[in-house]
Amino acid sequence: MGDVIISNRWLILAVLFFARTAMAFQFQSVGALSPLIIEEYGISLADIGLLIGLYLAPGVVVAIPGGAIAGRFGDKRIVGLSMVLMLIGSALISWGAGWESLISGRLIAGIGGVALNVVMTKMVVDWFVGREISTAMGIFINSWPVGIALALLTLPRVAASGGLELAWILVLTTTAISLALFLVFYSSPEEAPVAPTSIKLKKLPLYALLLAGSVWAFYNTALAMVFSFGPALLSERGLPLTSASSMTSLFMVVIAVSIPIGGFVADRTGRPNTVIMISLLSYIVLVPMILFLPVATVPASFLIVGFFFGLGAGPIISLPSTVLLPPVRAFGMGVYYTFYYAAMMAAPPLAGALADKVGSVGIVFVLGAALIVASMVTLGGFKRVSSASPLD
Repeated sequence: MGDVIISNRWLILAVLFFARTAMAFQFQSVGALSPLIIEEYGISLADIGLLIGLYLAPGVVVAIPGGAIAGRFGDKRIVGLSMVLMLIGSALISWGAGWESLISGRLIAGIGGVALNVVMTKMVVDWFVGREISTAMGIFINSWPVGIALALLTLPRVAASGGLELAWILVLTTTAISLALFLVFYSSPEEAPVAPTSIKLKKLPLYALLLAGSVWAFYNTALAMVFSFGPALLSERGLPLTSASSMTSLFMVVIAVSIPIGGFVADRTGRPNTVIMISLLSYIVLVPMILFLPVATVPASFLIVGFFFGLGAGPIISLPSTVLLPPVRAFGMGVYYTFYYAAMMAAPPLAGALADKVGSVGIVFVLGAALIVASMVTLGGFKRVSSASPLD
């Protein structure tokens, strides 16, 4: 029986991994196809930033109630409904007409995506708490860079051969497959904690969650500067879209490799904060340098910075687990993700507008470095207010 339980939880993790990969694939579709979208719809980089931010914008109002609603009606029902919304959003983008369909599709898909993200994170904790939780979380969060890298590698090529509509249909199909797999294979663990019917905010470590969520938010918005605008930057420097997207995907591929390494090193050394600081400093030093390097050296640069930057993801996302008790885990993760979604909603449109004003996409990489500085500041704040043991 023990072997069955072990195999079941790893199968469950695989299903959740694929579903979140599909979400990342859908999210990144705009960034991967941005030059074609600009040409097709006659829009600006600021509009591209708006479309990118719109996908995560619903998280500001959905993340907290999403976790609470899942506790009341069941995780599987809410995630299934979330993926249906992702399908509806994809259908609007694929077969709708004009800018309005893009806006509506991104918003509807985003409502589903952000709810999925919050509840699935809690699902992984429920299945693995006390049993390889660091390994499981490292694998799970890897679904994000994997989905983004797949979008960068595949969608421009599909669009080049069959147009934007075929690329949108591929996004829809990927979401449909992930929904089918989830409905067939997912079940809740027998020992999953029962969510309380009401939660008193004073029992939540709100200030610590604010700071932990801000660390994760700034980390991811800086990451988004590279994978969202990297193709546009390299296209601006004369590369074809397929080559520009492939180069940018290297950054995400290496991050996917380094994330579990960073988690392993943090666990084995007992110094997660040191791992985080190495990660953040690598971005500040190396990413702005890419703007001044010859295009031929960009792949190697992406490989180096991607490896070091990815090391910090696992230790960062584990920060709220040090201040959240099991009964308030779902609601607390909703609060945590609200700060993340607020930043991810605001940063891409701001970056796009800044690039339009300056006249170069390169400015968004400088903005990314500034966001990492903010992440370092909030990490220091979290260490001071956290009731957990010191990280180092």
